[in-house]
Amino acid sequence: MSDLRKINIDGTEIEVDGAMTLIQACEEAGVEIPRFCYHERLSIAGNCRMCLVEVVGGPPKPAASCAMQVRDLRPGPEGQAPKVKTNSPMVKKAREGVMEFMLINHPLDCPICDQGGECDLQDQAMAYGIDASRFREPKRAVDDLNLGPLVSTAMTRCISCTRCVRFTSEVAGSSQMGQTGRGEDAEITSYLNETLDSNLQGNIIDLCPVGALTSKPYAFSARPWELNKTETIDVMDALGANIRVDTKGREVMRILPRNNDGVNEEWISDKTRFVWDGLRRQRLDRPYVRIDGNLKPATWPEALSAAATAMQGKKTAGLIGDLVPVEAAFALKQMVEAQGGQVECRTDKARLQMGNRAAYVGTATIEDIDSAKAIMLIGTDPRSESPVLNARLRRAWINGANIGLIGQPVDLTYDYSHLGTDRAALEALHAGDHSGALDKETLVILGQGALREADGLAVLAHAQKYAAETGSKLMVLHTAASRVGAMDIGAACEGGLEAVIEGAEVI
Repeated sequence: MSDLRKINIDGTEIEVDGAMTLIQACEEAGVEIPRFCYHERLSIAGNCRMCLVEVVGGPPKPAASCAMQVRDLRPGPEGQAPKVKTNSPMVKKAREGVMEFMLINHPLDCPICDQGGECDLQDQAMAYGIDASRFREPKRAVDDLNLGPLVSTAMTRCISCTRCVRFTSEVAGSSQMGQTGRGEDAEITSYLNETLDSNLQGNIIDLCPVGALTSKPYAFSARPWELNKTETIDVMDALGANIRVDTKGREVMRILPRNNDGVNEEWISDKTRFVWDGLRRQRLDRPYVRIDGNLKPATWPEALSAAATAMQGKKTAGLIGDLVPVEAAFALKQMVEAQGGQVECRTDKARLQMGNRAAYVGTATIEDIDSAKAIMLIGTDPRSESPVLNARLRRAWINGANIGLIGQPVDLTYDYSHLGTDRAALEALHAGDHSGALDKETLVILGQGALREADGLAVLAHAQKYAAETGSKLMVLHTAASRVGAMDIGAACEGGLEAVIEGAEVI
């Protein structure tokens, strides 16, 4: 039940949920509050103090808007809505003082910093900085960290916002980063100088508001204003994360996430973020024809003519890969079937039912994970198969969801009940006590590992039966981005992969 409260922000009165923080209420009112440590998907730290506002009638000092809730404000003497000022002289002076402290030890290396042009510190220094520093002592210097081959560090630039620490510990489920020391000796470090082993570590590059954490493969490659930005969908796993591809001329320079609360929120996996590196090296970018046992470069007409000649009079089979768009799969299906052949998209021999969309997609959405109170994982390792989805499962666990696993025990970054590894454990699931799942928001997630065996259809039937018994929604977690689209257009046949390739020749 919502607790609506009225609040007056810079003369505009709005009604918001009392549980909102002042910084969120200000955003509802259309007022932008500067911040460094605050992030809406991380816990509140309240340590940068850039988001200070003035609470009229409150303490005679500015308050951190990220750490104070609307319900904590006192109404006026006659019951008026509490007033908050975000542009008063007190606020302006306080923010300028905070910015001056921020810049005391920050190095003057903006021309060689990869964050240049996208730096929160640069942007906010334009609004709240001063033209000269009153600090004359030597600046503090900090040794750089070795976090691995993906994240480059320049820790002298660090302003101790702790976003990276909170992300790795809360979202990614890794406890390798932390802050040691106090005052001038405070610094972000890794436990025993370990490198990061999370497959979500690239997201701390986006989270860092300064140039302390940048992309190591992208280093010194381009400035943001040089890049053309194309919005698209990720195909490195079957989640369908929303991404932005930045290109310079004909070269892909980097891949960044786009916000979509229903899919990936604003995170992407490291495979997605850094896969562009493979577009430059050993990339097959032209057709080849085998002549006298050797592959020779050819034009597309020559290659297609050679393929047509080789296919004449032979049984034709078409196999659809994991990254094929639906349009290309449909074109291949039409061509192969016109020649009496068959096509198949289940190249990993997954036993997915044709014609029954609920059996190869499921009945659940990704957002259902957020409200689930009991989740059953069957034959899947979401941490490696879909890291962003696994982060969502971890958040559900933090919020109190009970998670069970049937399959090989793995480190999922959260606790779960391991119920077995074989078919007997799956059968025992039906005979077990379902009280923990009844009358709750429950979810069954079925992985491809459980469907690739010869009895994959029986495993699917068990999962559907258990979902029906407990009133759960079913999610089939794919590992191939093109699989569902190819199944939708009927690019599969009875008998699966073995039936399609039987008698067909490789050309």
